[in-house]
Amino acid sequence: LVLVPTRELVTQGVDAVNVLTPYRRVTAEGVNGGVNINTQSLALREKTDIIVATPGRLYDLILNGSIKTKGIKRVVIDEMDEMLNLGFRTQIKNILDLLPKKRQNLLFSATIIDEVETLMTDYFNDPERIEAAPTGTPLENIEQSKYEVPNFYTKVNLLQLLLSQNEAMSKLLVFTASKALADELYGLMQEKFPEKVGVIHSNKEQNHRFNTVKSFKDGTYRFIIATDVVARGIDIAEVTHVINFDLPDTPENYIHRIGRTGRADKKGIAISFVTEREKVYLDKIESLMHYSIPTLSLPDGLEISEVLTEDEKPKNFVKEIQLKVPKKEEVGPAFHEKSAKNSKVNNVIRRKDRMMKKYGKP
Repeated sequence: LVLVPTRELVTQGVDAVNVLTPYRRVTAEGVNGGVNINTQSLALREKTDIIVATPGRLYDLILNGSIKTKGIKRVVIDEMDEMLNLGFRTQIKNILDLLPKKRQNLLFSATIIDEVETLMTDYFNDPERIEAAPTGTPLENIEQSKYEVPNFYTKVNLLQLLLSQNEAMSKLLVFTASKALADELYGLMQEKFPEKVGVIHSNKEQNHRFNTVKSFKDGTYRFIIATDVVARGIDIAEVTHVINFDLPDTPENYIHRIGRTGRADKKGIAISFVTEREKVYLDKIESLMHYSIPTLSLPDGLEISEVLTEDEKPKNFVKEIQLKVPKKEEVGPAFHEKSAKNSKVNNVIRRKDRMMKKYGKP
């Protein structure tokens, strides 16, 4: 059983198994959300050696009886820290509780945070730790630099200028801080570079995400705009540049982003656009890497925009003065004697007496 955080990694994992086992009778199935669960249930009824799955859909399939967990011998959990960030904590714990006690566990995580440590303590038996590289190690194959810009629309102008002037930017990833910003930037860049730009984030449906990555790999798209969903795991060869349109608030995510370029001993270039409010994030990133990112001069011909987004406009905070309402005097309830005609006396008249009065006899 291989657990991964995203749909793209499910597909990539199944493809990797097929490439590694062409002469062996090994079958792999991928299961993830966004696909008809009944189709996946039918596929899992056949002989399956390796299941690559996202936690949410896997747990649903276990509950409906499509997967029998007693036969699982090895569990691989990939991108553990990212799965916790995506909110899969409960599903992962529920799945581990259902697995056989006797099994082999392998866990991969870019950062061993406290929650990962706790999970390993609860579910792993004396694990051996192997560290490939300390967190924050600067990547030697990647040339890093930054531009200091005042606002969002100046960033847009700078990105358009760099793409227009630099033909070497043939395959680049542009990272934004949020899905809304990714969509907004895509709309602005689509006007300038029609049919050459794609957008990908977790709100996009599965086919759109796969087709965007495919078009980027085959060169149809010159660049794609993405959130951090692409920063981990998606293996796209020969990315020439990574543009941090917005800096991430988590410094480790910066390392993952720029790690999309400079792969397989090739040189890569990472450029960051930094506003005044993002310098807090920059300090954390440089502190983590123990490296000061060089600042480049803004290119000639760049139009400095004076238009601000709603988020960038200065906020006027007016102090709200709470007026003290005087307390009412302590008085008793309003009470007065009722008039004679409004006074009611509940006299119970027996049926026997009513009959006597009406008919003269009981």
